[in-house]
Amino acid sequence: MKKVRVGFIGAGGNATLHGRRMLALKNDVEVVALADPNPSSRENFASSLHVPDIPRFENHREMLARTELDAVVVSTPHTLHFGQVKDALNAGLHVLVEKPMTCTTREAEELLSLAKDQKRILQVSYQRHFQPDFIYIKEAIARGDIGRLTSVTASLYQNWKQLSTGTWRQDPALSGGGFLMDSGSHIIDVLLWTTGMTPAEVRCIMHMRDTPVEIDSYTSIRFEEGAVAGLNLVGFAPGWHETYVFCGENGAIFYDNGKIVVRRLNEEPVTPALEEPKTDPDAGFIDAVLGRREVAVGGEFALRVVRLTEMIYRAAGYDPLPADRN
Repeated sequence: MKKVRVGFIGAGGNATLHGRRMLALKNDVEVVALADPNPSSRENFASSLHVPDIPRFENHREMLARTELDAVVVSTPHTLHFGQVKDALNAGLHVLVEKPMTCTTREAEELLSLAKDQKRILQVSYQRHFQPDFIYIKEAIARGDIGRLTSVTASLYQNWKQLSTGTWRQDPALSGGGFLMDSGSHIIDVLLWTTGMTPAEVRCIMHMRDTPVEIDSYTSIRFEEGAVAGLNLVGFAPGWHETYVFCGENGAIFYDNGKIVVRRLNEEPVTPALEEPKTDPDAGFIDAVLGRREVAVGGEFALRVVRLTEMIYRAAGYDPLPADRN
């Protein structure tokens, strides 16, 4: 089978990470073009990945029109995802897009319909679906290792406000929101994917911390299945710390920055052995394009993340998007 010809829409630091992973798949992938309006980003991408002769375009539509491609990786500011993914799907290409897939449910639903009509893969790059610790948590809950799930607490702390000052991430026209829409999207992904539950009711308090977007948010969620959850996203912190507690009728799973402990009443805590990582979002995407595996994080699931994100903003009485985006 021929190599998958991949183009990049967006050539920033995150795109460079995707590029390294794609180039490592040299038997299956050919990185053939990139598009980014920033000349410096285009040159840094080519230099960092040692592809000095790669065609570079200022506009993604020009790249789509002038380059023979099979797939694209979209790694750009959040509010641009919808239009760029739509253009790529209309060009008959498979798409791997960074989180969040879109900033609104309406946009997500339109892309899902288009991908179905075009018979093309639309995958979102939620990397925790490929990490052994989160795979273990999802499978342990599904097996009933801790019994019926009763509650979840999910928390992320990050020096996001400090790191994002002066960047597009604090410009609602490009970011579509603050910490919740950005790093928080990964935590919402874990909450929904590991539990398989459906949000029914949401309450939220947010704090802007003197910025144009929300920084800290504290959310209570009631699920249709009966469990409740607390989602704490703190973007004004001294550094990264990620924790989850999944409580069930027969025990609990504690996750703290990559370390997992399973506890049951009157029993010694257990630290499970985890497998080594087998793949990543980029390799998984290419395998799906080549028909070797199912799509790991399809647009249908990513829609659930977008929908809950919207529910949280609505519950907080906050709309970060410009009026013409709603």
